[in-house]
Amino acid sequence: MPEPLTLMAVHAHPDDEAIGTGGVLARAAAEDVRTVLVTCTGGEVGEINPDTNVAIDELGAVRERELRAACEVLNISHLELLGYRDSGMAGTDDNYHPDSFAQADLDEATARLVELVRTYRPSVIVTYDENGFYGHPDHISAHRIAARAYELAGDSAHRSASGLEPWAPKKLYYTAIAKSSMAEFGRQLREAGIAPPLDEGVESDEPTWGTPDELVTTVVDVSAHVEQKRQALFSHATQMGPEVFFAKLPKPLFHQLFSRESFQLVHARVSAPTPEADLFAGLR
Repeated sequence: MPEPLTLMAVHAHPDDEAIGTGGVLARAAAEDVRTVLVTCTGGEVGEINPDTNVAIDELGAVRERELRAACEVLNISHLELLGYRDSGMAGTDDNYHPDSFAQADLDEATARLVELVRTYRPSVIVTYDENGFYGHPDHISAHRIAARAYELAGDSAHRSASGLEPWAPKKLYYTAIAKSSMAEFGRQLREAGIAPPLDEGVESDEPTWGTPDELVTTVVDVSAHVEQKRQALFSHATQMGPEVFFAKLPKPLFHQLFSRESFQLVHARVSAPTPEADLFAGLR
């Protein structure tokens, strides 16, 4: 009997799962694909929406509750928390907190993720690119452990602490927004009178942020699930204050902007001609 399809997304903080992969996670669940979310940190130093009246020392616990609520919206099958502390933005003092993901032993963190890969046996793993899209230390660390775990989980020479059998996922993807899409995204926002996030990266026809167009291999239509994505995002109430970009988007514009999610296929152990419209192309 063939192994059931499983999608594993490896993210840095609560709310990242909704922003980058909420659509594909909801679509996979609707297609009876098992979904596994691995969240590496608790988001303890994120922004706090003043309307939520959450104290900074409560933020980690509150964000875990928000994350679990978002998982329910997206029908995520399994949530795994690695439990590292949020490292904050690059160059901040939180980078040096001894419990932060930025200070973690990445070999140890990778070994923990290998255990999860061997436990859940994902067909597909999704994470960030080498720069974590915008250089956040936790995104970069999540990339590093996910890319390494993709290789090590199937290696019989890598010993499992719990004796689990090796498992080699079939495909590895990075989240990827084409530079041309970033430019169009910025244009549409400015026409709506909304300042884009990372504005310095999307002001021109040659944005700083984003993936070179030729590296984007896979664009998935998630229009049937974009409202789930939006609701999952707003489950993270502490992060969705009135000044936050997402909170300023009218629902129709949100649906227009986020009806597709795009990726770069980095490695495949099955025949996977590109371009694709499905993370599971070649596996169904």
